[in-house]
Amino acid sequence: MKKIAIYSLICLGIILSCSKDSDDSTPPDNNVDKTANLQATGSSANDILANTNFDALIIEIAYVEGFRPTTTAITNFENFIQERTFKTDIEFTYLSLPSSGEETLTTQQVADLEEENRTVYNDGTTLAMYIYFADAPSDGDEEGEGLFTLGAVYRNTSMVIYESTIRQLASQSNFITISDVETSTLNHEFAHLMGLVNLGTDAINDHEDPEAANHCNVSGCLMRAALEFGVPTMKVLESNAAKGAAPVPGLDAECILDLQNNGGR
Repeated sequence: MKKIAIYSLICLGIILSCSKDSDDSTPPDNNVDKTANLQATGSSANDILANTNFDALIIEIAYVEGFRPTTTAITNFENFIQERTFKTDIEFTYLSLPSSGEETLTTQQVADLEEENRTVYNDGTTLAMYIYFADAPSDGDEEGEGLFTLGAVYRNTSMVIYESTIRQLASQSNFITISDVETSTLNHEFAHLMGLVNLGTDAINDHEDPEAANHCNVSGCLMRAALEFGVPTMKVLESNAAKGAAPVPGLDAECILDLQNNGGR
């Protein structure tokens, strides 16, 4: 599924965190140059992975009231970022928003909401990202097929997480938590922003699924197309948990090699 360069979804050791959390967000400044944050998905892959141009990262978590992501998921997400990039100066800011009032959301509607509400953009050597946690599902869901979009990236520093869908699916499982599904979705979508697979970060060895563009063909990888939609994703997470493994899969060796070749860890 691809809309406006959209790719739908959907730690090793102990990492010393230097992140900061803040609930203080200022109103959008219409005089800010937003151009660098309005580029194609994957075009900022090297800037995310390496510290050459940006050595700090600020991530704005914009969420509809009542749909704020779990603390556990954000901690897991930060660990994933530090594991695969050279960013150690990471700050999360939180922006509470009213409901859009929409029953479903198109990609364009999500982009319009970002335009209205986003407050953080690249500044000096700080790279800015924006994640919107929605209270409405994607307009592309196919309920009869069990295909529910969990998240998507649509620009180089922007993603949407369909939090209401995640909570609905997680509530039906006795083995998987909301934070498990949030973590899987955040990590999968962020990996697309890091350029996987062949989305701004070239593959050293061919491992792109010929039937699912920009997804990996290696069994068990976070970037498998099986993690793209709701019910298949839940099956993967529950299968891992049943085997006694961590529910959320990691990146396979081929994906890691690609990231390392483009400035990552």
